[in-house]
Amino acid sequence: MVDPDTQEVIQPGTPQSAGNFNNMENGIQDVSVAFAQMMIANRELEHRLDNEAAVEEHTVVLTNTQAYPFNNSKKTVNLTKVRANKTYVVDVEITAHSGGEVGDIKITDKLLNGFKVEFDGSASSVTVVLRIKGGL
Repeated sequence: MVDPDTQEVIQPGTPQSAGNFNNMENGIQDVSVAFAQMMIANRELEHRLDNEAAVEEHTVVLTNTQAYPFNNSKKTVNLTKVRANKTYVVDVEITAHSGGEVGDIKITDKLLNGFKVEFDGSASSVTVVLRIKGGL
């Protein structure tokens, strides 16, 4: 082709034909498939995060009938939901105690379906709220 004003040769571009312009269906389908895969992955991630954020709560009364420094307050706590791993976290809140000092609260023997809790002080009774997070 020649430009009528400058008489320079213009390089021809893409031919204006159906073979070169009717391929947009493939791109539209690829975007739809990619979007659907992204939505599936997002839903799975949300489900996983919801499970990890779920909190299970137990109120436990620990009693000790022995004289200090001895203590027999260890109690087993059964989990409502069996965990997939033992990486769950147990937050402890002491709500009441009587008969001396509480000392430290210890979480031991963690399993997928439960754990043990005890205190090591001289108190005769300790009430704790246990909040279990994660591990699902």
